[in-house]
Amino acid sequence: MRKLYLYLLASALISIVVLGWLLDTLSQQAEPAEDAFAWQAKLLYGVTNQSASIPETLRAAYMEQVSKDFDLPITYSSGDSLALPVELKNQMMQPEGLLLEDDIGYYLLKSAPSLAPDYLELRLEKPPEQYDSDVFLTLAFYAGICTFMWVILAPLAKRLTVLVSVAKQFASGNLSARIEVNHFTYIKDLELTFNRMANQIEKLLAENKLMASSLSHDIRTPVACLRFGFDAAFEEDDIEQVHALMHRMEKDLDQMENMLASYLAFATLEQKSHLLKFAPTELDGYIRNVVEQMAPKLTNKQINASVSVPAHLQMDADPHWLARAISNLLSNACDFADKQIIVSAQQLDHQIEIRVEDDGPGIEEENWAKVFDPFFQEQGHRNRAGKSYGLGLAIVAKVVDWHHGRARVSRSDLLGGAKFTLTFPCKAPRNTVKAD
Repeated sequence: MRKLYLYLLASALISIVVLGWLLDTLSQQAEPAEDAFAWQAKLLYGVTNQSASIPETLRAAYMEQVSKDFDLPITYSSGDSLALPVELKNQMMQPEGLLLEDDIGYYLLKSAPSLAPDYLELRLEKPPEQYDSDVFLTLAFYAGICTFMWVILAPLAKRLTVLVSVAKQFASGNLSARIEVNHFTYIKDLELTFNRMANQIEKLLAENKLMASSLSHDIRTPVACLRFGFDAAFEEDDIEQVHALMHRMEKDLDQMENMLASYLAFATLEQKSHLLKFAPTELDGYIRNVVEQMAPKLTNKQINASVSVPAHLQMDADPHWLARAISNLLSNACDFADKQIIVSAQQLDHQIEIRVEDDGPGIEEENWAKVFDPFFQEQGHRNRAGKSYGLGLAIVAKVVDWHHGRARVSRSDLLGGAKFTLTFPCKAPRNTVKAD
């Protein structure tokens, strides 16, 4: 939006400055009143010089005759009746004379040194009013501003129309509707935000559908076991056998409770995204603490976990949820590793990578794109961890997405098993020079 504000401000300033300059230039080029009566001034100049050579007693009659001959209202007046400052009287001596205005119109006064203090007066009609020109210039100024603003706002209106159209398509059920972002748009951030929102909504709806279908499928097995156990218990006369059946049904209930708890926890996970509290986190000690919390499980599995993180490496993250993501990866690695797990981190330009590698069987390459989907489990790995429902890695992917990062899986070059890499955006490192 900053780009939009700058364009609007720049367009307003440019339009006002440029149009003001143009209109000022036009107004200065408008013909002044003196130029409108240029030939009359020349004529009066010649008549004044001619009358100066005529005896004073004959000048009035001469002016009457000139007035009739040229059909101009020229009169000969005595200077004693003219009350003007000295500066204006001096202006009457100039070749162009002195032009004055009254309610009736203009009158041109001209004299000469040999004629002073007397002078000649030529009555002139007012030229056509200039009000129409002034109105035109005013209208042109505002029209110019509107044109400039239209040039700037037309692309904005077009992009807003596209946004409204795509939003209507999305609201009508076309969840794949997205805005094709234009690099020259003023609202690029808004368009990208809409696309992210649409992706998130589509992803949530897909997860809800998947969870509903998975839950309905997975819960059938314990329900069927419970039904079978109840039927067998009702038909069984041996009390010890009934107790055995009840004990087995209790395990089925525990399994159902664990399953429902996991599904509900994942379903409500998105509601917690607005509670994230980002803070600078020093990864070395932070990751070592997470690994230390997993020590009981690592010891039970007889697995050695090593940590390799550069000192003073920091990133902005929510400490609770980042720990949840790393611990989920460590728990997953514990379930499949044979003896060794490596946790490492490093910064590459504008990215920080956190990697968890193990020496287990790894994940088949065709499943790399599916492993972070909710409820996905490789066929060969099912039930290896008794209470796993394929949600651990889905939670990892969601936490990474909250941090605007990316999660991926590959084959570990060091240990040969699975390698999970979490990539987070960050600021580029500064080049520091140590003082001698």
